[in-house]
Amino acid sequence: MNETWNPESPGVLRLPSGRLVRGRALRRPLPEGLQPTFAIYLLGRQPAPVPWESRWIPWPDFWLPKDKVAAADALREAWTRAEVERVEIACGGGIGRTGTALACLAVIDGLPNHEAVDYIRQQYNPRAVETPWQRRFVSRFQ
Repeated sequence: MNETWNPESPGVLRLPSGRLVRGRALRRPLPEGLQPTFAIYLLGRQPAPVPWESRWIPWPDFWLPKDKVAAADALREAWTRAEVERVEIACGGGIGRTGTALACLAVIDGLPNHEAVDYIRQQYNPRAVETPWQRRFVSRFQ
């Protein structure tokens, strides 16, 4: 079993089940300390290579993933791996796409869809899930 995230570290979100996931902005420097063991990058273009395992989900800024099924599969994988690994979810600014993905993880974790956005805004970032279509995506996420 890997060492998990420090729950007090910036960007670390505790899901209702207790799993820890780090959200972050790729435009900012990599935080000091532990690195992820698995990451999902939500970007309009392929990210630079990283030394840990990662998946790229094509997802333009302020919009939705280009392939919703692939995004859901990746988020389910991230949720499963977060039980024993350091999982990171990140986009350019770390708010809209990252917040949307974190809200979907909360739904996978058992939180009702209609509570997920508020939970992420309270626990991660008050501006998370930036657009009406991102909120709708979370409300319909399965």
